[in-house]
Amino acid sequence: MIFNEQMETLNREELEWLQLERLKQTVNAVYEKVPFYRAKLKERRLAPEDIHTLSDIRKLPFTVKKDLRDHYPYGLFAAPMDRIVRLHASSGTSGKPTVVAYTKKDIDNWADIVARAIAACGGKPGGVLHNAYGYGLFTGGLGLHGGSEKLGMATVPVSGGNTERQITLIEDLKPTVICGTPSYVLNIADKMEKMGLDPRKTSLKYGIFGAEPWSNELRKTLEERLDIKAMDIYGLSEVMGPGVAVECKEAQDGLHVPEDHFYVEVIDPETLEPVPDGRDGELVFTSLTKEALPVIRYRTGDIASINREKCRCGRTTLRISRIKGRIDDMLIIRGVNVFPSEIESALLNMKELEPHYQLEIANDGALDKVLLHVEIREPVFRSIGEDLQHEYARQLKNEISRQIKNKCFVHMDVNLVPPMAIPRSEGKAIRIIRKKKSASMPI
Repeated sequence: MIFNEQMETLNREELEWLQLERLKQTVNAVYEKVPFYRAKLKERRLAPEDIHTLSDIRKLPFTVKKDLRDHYPYGLFAAPMDRIVRLHASSGTSGKPTVVAYTKKDIDNWADIVARAIAACGGKPGGVLHNAYGYGLFTGGLGLHGGSEKLGMATVPVSGGNTERQITLIEDLKPTVICGTPSYVLNIADKMEKMGLDPRKTSLKYGIFGAEPWSNELRKTLEERLDIKAMDIYGLSEVMGPGVAVECKEAQDGLHVPEDHFYVEVIDPETLEPVPDGRDGELVFTSLTKEALPVIRYRTGDIASINREKCRCGRTTLRISRIKGRIDDMLIIRGVNVFPSEIESALLNMKELEPHYQLEIANDGALDKVLLHVEIREPVFRSIGEDLQHEYARQLKNEISRQIKNKCFVHMDVNLVPPMAIPRSEGKAIRIIRKKKSASMPI
């Protein structure tokens, strides 16, 4: 199902004309209403009338998260407070939170964007959607909620946590679609099995997963454990929230961007120059329809590539690849760049392991050692008699190290842990633990 066929199947010429018109309107709005952008444009001796083609977007300044924090809370708003109907904010764990705002029109547009996304993933009017994303200042829960209602689905706003209640609602309300972080929905499947239930025998048919990087191997695990099709959804609050891009169920091959609302670029994070289609770089988004908090060339920090080929689902919008990782999540281990998603990809090819792991990084100013904690499956744990120094356990650790070396080109020490030893997530999984040098780290 294509929710907004007119916009999702526009030919490229019509789409680019629409993007250019909306880009001009956005640049004019920020120049007139946001002192930060007006000053940035004047520094470059630019005015709104200097935008003649889409390629002129490269003349415009970049925006980064620090800019939002430096103008906390309302300094980048382009709409007065009497038109703001909702505020969201980040947790602010690494400094001041970033506050984002929405007018009534922004909320309506967001609902339309997310309705498109849910429809692309298999949702239909009259169905039931189980929303296990967190509600509150995080945009995930309310973002999916608004789109689900716009599509015409009965929406279960269960939020995250209280896993047994989640299972009861899935059993009783018979949803066809589940939304949440992949790590938490995997936790739901684990809990079902511990309760003697079969996760493959629910009413669920489709999963919409995001808010954390996850591998194709984890997709296969989720699909096998829950007997569903698992699709990736991407978004970030600074640009809008969930729905900035989504996979379709027909192809599951790249995430469609609603280009009538967002202009996307991929740049080299070092040179800041555009990279060719198909090559990984940093995603950059410019909002084209936002009223409350428009952003110009926002550097996301997320690594992906662009594919402009038409998708077999019929949509003509470009697709971005699945997110490989974040620039600030990238580990440099003995000179080798490694993303946690690459480690996950290697681990999930091994049937002896659970899809739960953590990286413990000992750091006293320079990356020193990485210890990979990996959870083994219950049958393996029983077979070695709970002796993690057993010969088979040593062989398994060596094989894990070999797989990591082949995939990531770096050696890691491996620590096997019993089933359920890795903390389960009720939101985003915690994959990296940073510590000072520890005597517990193996030599």
